[in-house]
Amino acid sequence: MSTFNYVKPGLSNAGSYQVSGIPWASSSLTAPAVSGTPLEISFPLVTKSVIVKNKSPSGDLRVGFSENGVTNSNYFILSGGESFAADLRVSKLFLLSDSGTPKTASVIA
Repeated sequence: MSTFNYVKPGLSNAGSYQVSGIPWASSSLTAPAVSGTPLEISFPLVTKSVIVKNKSPSGDLRVGFSENGVTNSNYFILSGGESFAADLRVSKLFLLSDSGTPKTASVIA
C-alpha cells in the first residue's frame, strides 16, 4: 500500500509561494512607540513580494521579520516618507516606531 505525505501550506511549500498572487494591502497601520509591543502583520498566504512605506513625514520606522528582531537589533529603518520594496517570501512582518511616538505605515504584499 502506498503512503502519501500531505505537505502543509507555509514557507516550505513551493505551491504556496507559486500561488501567492492574491494581493494584501493596508494603508492604516499604526506602529507603536519603541517602548510598546511591535505591530505584527500576519499575511493569509506566503508573500512573493512586499512593499512597506513609512507614511509619517518625520521619524524612523523599524521593520523586521520577528518580534525579537524588531525590538533588539535585527531590523532595518525606514525614514519619514521612505519606502522599501523587495521580493520576499515571508508570512509575518513586524513594525515598531524607532522613537517614543507612534508612526503610520502602509504595507502591500
